[in-house]
Amino acid sequence: MSYSNPQTPPRKSATFDDATMAEIRRAAATGIYDIRGGGTKRKVPHFDDLLFLGASISRYPLEGYREKCDTSVVLGTRFAKKPIELKIPITIAGMSFGALSGNAKEAMGRGATLAGTSTTTGDGGMTDEERGHSEKLVYQYLPSRYGMNPKDLRRADAIEVVVGQGAKPGGGGMLLGQKISDRVANMRNLPKGIDQRSACRHPDWTGPDDLEIKILELREITDWEKPIYVKVGGARPYYDTALAVKAGADVVVLDGMQGGTAATQDVFIEHVGMPTLACIRPAVQALQDLGMHRKVQLVVSGGIRSGADVAKALALGADAVSIGTAALVAIGDNDPHWEEEYKKLGTTAGAYDDWHEGKDPAGITTQDPELAARLDPVLAGRRLANYLKVMTLEAQTIARACGKNKLTNLEPEDLCALTMEAAAMAQVPLAGTSWYPGKGGF
Repeated sequence: MSYSNPQTPPRKSATFDDATMAEIRRAAATGIYDIRGGGTKRKVPHFDDLLFLGASISRYPLEGYREKCDTSVVLGTRFAKKPIELKIPITIAGMSFGALSGNAKEAMGRGATLAGTSTTTGDGGMTDEERGHSEKLVYQYLPSRYGMNPKDLRRADAIEVVVGQGAKPGGGGMLLGQKISDRVANMRNLPKGIDQRSACRHPDWTGPDDLEIKILELREITDWEKPIYVKVGGARPYYDTALAVKAGADVVVLDGMQGGTAATQDVFIEHVGMPTLACIRPAVQALQDLGMHRKVQLVVSGGIRSGADVAKALALGADAVSIGTAALVAIGDNDPHWEEEYKKLGTTAGAYDDWHEGKDPAGITTQDPELAARLDPVLAGRRLANYLKVMTLEAQTIARACGKNKLTNLEPEDLCALTMEAAAMAQVPLAGTSWYPGKGGF
């Protein structure tokens, strides 16, 4: 006799949900792992799990209409003869020409320049358009060495030595053959139409001592003018930050697992690395232990979306942040305007992540000339500048509410956490208490 209730709806497994079973079927049918772009899609503790404690009686707020809140930041003050001076503490992350269209890269330069900040080249070298439209341009020096040459190192305003990336710490990048146009192939000195893999580590060093030698080489090539950044993926932030500082970095760029990528294995994006929120405090602690906090600047990236995120990262000890995915959205990525074309690709606006296929209807993550022409770099640049302006205004509003006349004066004391996980990661008190996990007593 069965005692099951015919009215009870069938239950699906939380472990074997629809997406998991679809991936098992896809893997069984193809025998290859899934590749995609973007960052992690799983929910992890993030800046939304923190709140600011605005001023009242115990703190004195500032008036937004008559009291200034400084947003400027200087990066590379440790050794460089010419540090980078930015009007806002929000920079544009490295995204390569190859991963992005030429128009998209030009838009990044235009938008960053209008906002008074810097943009970054990414893997594959520097284009004349990007250099021409970027008042402040950071040149990425990656394991692949694609496009690397001393002339462009000297043309840059700073050099970012990429050791790791948040979406794939310990892994290299991919650029599939369909995006290897004549120009991309020529810049990278590789065959047209052939899949390209970037190495997971630099070919000429095996540890931090070798990194120190490489940084000295780069300083000699550029006459000690350019700030040298070291970018690491969020995995062991305390030790990686400490070693980067000891190797001679002017700036440490720390990229959490919400950071995006042009293309890598989905299993990498979702299962390797740490949330951005968990990375900041250990990195700050390393700088403090070495007596280098604020002397070596810390730039945090990975899932930054709003002025509130900016303010929270700075309150936890960062000097600036960097955005990639959000910048792409600002210039038109995943725009519902192209919904019908996204549907033809088997996806929808807001979920499109097959950037490696080169079929982006918005003309951003493609090398197809017809698709790329859809993006007006002048208009897209203005949109990016507008977005950066709004983020900055939001961060200023929060800082003033906390009584701060400079964004980098925000501090952990201005924050509380909504969850135990966020309290532990950010090392700020759980709301309504003076305690966080790891700290004794309530």
